Amino acid sequence: MADGILKVGTITNSAGSGNITLPSGVTMTGAGKIIQIVQGTTSSETRNSTNTLADTTLTADITPASTSNKVLVLINQAGCDKSSANASNQMVLKLLRDGSAILTFANNAGYTNSALTNSFGSIGCIYLDSPSSTSSLTYKTQFSSGDNTAAVGVQGTGGETSTITLMEISG
Repeated sequence: MADGILKVGTITNSAGSGNITLPSGVTMTGAGKIIQIVQGTTSSETRNSTNTLADTTLTADITPASTSNKVLVLINQAGCDKSSANASNQMVLKLLRDGSAILTFANNAGYTNSALTNSFGSIGCIYLDSPSSTSSLTYKTQFSSGDNTAAVGVQGTGGETSTITLMEISG
């Protein structure tokens, strides 16, 4: 018997709706499946008044099952603010994998061109990473004061909780 390709729009059970039951020992394979999900959270207020990156205390670890798999990173960095000390003050936020920055997802955040305090809430990020690894990986966020003269903060305007969710996607 020759192998072929079957293309269909929808597969339903014999009743015309609901889930399909696979025979014992049969599994669905292919790219794009979610292999695992992990989440990290923090509500620890953290402040930084320098342009040197500092940990926000938001972190999560994942160990991919295959080097061809990807990691979908979803971040909600909550409680972001800047102090009133300088009109040029702003926040920079970066995503790191194992200590190396892989994405700047906020630059000039909270910038107002005034010396007023600015509590600007949450900053979100969605990033698809291709780490090519089966080792344990640590993803975290770091932040700095873009102006290097006044403080910026996270998880600090009212006890907000920041989250980082890591989803391993089969490659």
